[in-house]
Amino acid sequence: MTRGKGCGHCPGSHTGELPCLASATTKARSWLLIEHPGPWPERVEDIAGPAPVVRALRAAQRAGVRPQLIRRTGRRRPTPPMQVYAVFSQGDRVWAEGRKLADPGELADLDLDALAAGRSPGLGAPVVDPVLLVCTHGKRNACCARTGAPLARALSSRFGPLVWETTHVGGDRFAANLVCLPHGFYYGDLGEAEATAAVHAYLRGEVVLDRLRGRAGTPEPAQAAEHFVRAHTGRLGVDAVTVESLTGTSRYEAVVTVQESRYRVVFEAVQHSAPCGPDCGENLETYIVRDLTLLNAAALV
Repeated sequence: MTRGKGCGHCPGSHTGELPCLASATTKARSWLLIEHPGPWPERVEDIAGPAPVVRALRAAQRAGVRPQLIRRTGRRRPTPPMQVYAVFSQGDRVWAEGRKLADPGELADLDLDALAAGRSPGLGAPVVDPVLLVCTHGKRNACCARTGAPLARALSSRFGPLVWETTHVGGDRFAANLVCLPHGFYYGDLGEAEATAAVHAYLRGEVVLDRLRGRAGTPEPAQAAEHFVRAHTGRLGVDAVTVESLTGTSRYEAVVTVQESRYRVVFEAVQHSAPCGPDCGENLETYIVRDLTLLNAAALV
């Protein structure tokens, strides 16, 4: 058993499908999103200004918070006021808060160490609606601009203020990429139809497995184990599946809980050669299931 449809091929550069299973960034459990109309340099911390934004981006990195620049599609308006979000996406402890800042200097008041630990940095009121990020960071990788920008426009026309363009989210080879916050679900190789289906699912509290890369802040093998059990059980709720334990290196064993039932999953990492140039990485790792067993007979509700 492998993942479903192939993910990630840049038109005109990739020669085949790339496996996107379990490829969400593992280093993002907390996020700082700052509205900035651009231009965006290759590395977000190298933006020309304003100075308080540069300081906040670098402070976030030092604290272990993932910084992202965001902007609306279409005509760029200057900031301030700038929209800022703080997001925590680990496990079932997911939340977001946000506020428009009239003065970028207010960024210095945020407690980024608290955000890294999953506590409010003192930004503002809780945000109830999802925050949907589409990577359009052309300075980082041309594929992201070529495929991400049209996708961001299409999603904005359907879902309005939920959608933001953003800087590099990881996995340029899988452009166009979508991140659904606050849970941190990543999707890749998206066209408009696949992205629309993913957003509709997220709005009703579910994921779709087609083009799902995984969940940010989670080890890649744990992402794979969760995916395999979701595929086996059909449980798609964002919080319906929990990886209890994971052991192994290239051959893994995981125990995964789905409501009252527990599954043992044995799977292996395998290598795929990247069919594109160095901008999109070298060899890719994906996973193959060897065994998936129900450990207890509790009925799935």
